[in-house]
Amino acid sequence: MGLLVKCGDDGYSTPMTNEAKSVSFFTQGCRLNIAETAALSQQFESAGYSVTDNKVPGDIVVVNTCTVTENGDSDMKRIVRRVVRQNKEAKIALIGCVAQIQKEALLKLPNVMWVVGNGEKMSLASIIQKSSTNVPQVIAPKMTQSTFVQEHSAIDPGHTRGNLKIQDGCNFYCSFCVIPFARGPARSRQFDDLMRDAESMVASGHRELVLTGVNIGTYEDGSHTFVSVLRALNSLDGLDRIRISSIEPTTIDDAVIEMMANPDSKVCAHLHIPIQSGHDDTLSAMRRKYSLAEFDSFVTDAAKRVPHLGLGTDVIVGFPGETDAHFEHTYQYLASRPFSYFHVFSYSDRKNTIASKMVDKRVPSVVIRERSAMLRDLSKRKRDEYMIGRIGDSVNVLFEQCKSNEWFGTTEDYMRVKVADVTENLKNKIIPVQLLDRQGNGTILSL
Repeated sequence: MGLLVKCGDDGYSTPMTNEAKSVSFFTQGCRLNIAETAALSQQFESAGYSVTDNKVPGDIVVVNTCTVTENGDSDMKRIVRRVVRQNKEAKIALIGCVAQIQKEALLKLPNVMWVVGNGEKMSLASIIQKSSTNVPQVIAPKMTQSTFVQEHSAIDPGHTRGNLKIQDGCNFYCSFCVIPFARGPARSRQFDDLMRDAESMVASGHRELVLTGVNIGTYEDGSHTFVSVLRALNSLDGLDRIRISSIEPTTIDDAVIEMMANPDSKVCAHLHIPIQSGHDDTLSAMRRKYSLAEFDSFVTDAAKRVPHLGLGTDVIVGFPGETDAHFEHTYQYLASRPFSYFHVFSYSDRKNTIASKMVDKRVPSVVIRERSAMLRDLSKRKRDEYMIGRIGDSVNVLFEQCKSNEWFGTTEDYMRVKVADVTENLKNKIIPVQLLDRQGNGTILSL
């Protein structure tokens, strides 16, 4: 059944009395985890807990884990050690992707009382309330492909942009990716439920919603598709912007590009589409669902049709079998196309994946570091070029935070903008500004 309960000496467990009244959260990894943590925070508050800043660990500490790379696993262990140093009495719940993959092994970490996989983690408050104070639990059943609902909203009072979870899981099984094992099969959130959540988030003050999931372009609930979601949100009163998070290029309907190109649409002119490699041999070994020519055709078309399209991508460096020629081809392709930034990931071996078995094709770590540094430098130059190209333009900025009398916000095409020497409170306001100059930290100065 996927449930392991270790009982005490008497063989019985007693429900938690809820004497532990404070809970703090650590969130690793993706926007989907951020959205889920926001919903869990609402869930615990409804159950009578006070949610505290994670700088001072609460009675219960929840770590929403990420296992995309081995760095995520290491960071999770560091968080556990830090929590125990700061609060020796804290009871720790490890939830999400690492919990789903590693299960019982995580109980060896200090103070860990609950290990809850992705299938059950959104019921965490109830699990904790019903559990014993001294009986560790592992709950990580296999996930089904059924549509789902999310009881609590992902309202996040600390942020102007809200993350709306619409989908989970993936059926693509790229050869390097552990996520189908950690998140389960692709499944969609019931349309009425996600719209209810969106309405709540907008009513709470979120002016921009970021659509999140594992493979969001595959969304399907009855007759509702990903395009249906965009169109419904586009008609939602009070919502100003709809941002699409990372999305697979083969899942993007032409109607999505049409909405981005329409100046009256709320869909932001921003696409983050993972390429992973710029060489067909590597793409084939990765089991990606496109050739470089097909990817390039889509990118070229989208850039022509959508004015000032902010175009980002992900690229993996050092996939087994990646030669110098493969890397050079990737580098030159990324340099020659209209990307405004990219995220660079060093290949990380993940258990259960096909790539982990390619032991005879390993790329030396020193080579991976050198190639990664080259691509990160290129990404910085591409971002600078894009920003320089926007200087003089007037853009709408959603302002989010103030630091030392300087306000920072985000444009529709995903540029970070700063306005200096402002005494007015700009938080959560969308204001047109003229872009004046680029700054070295990836921020563009405005008037």
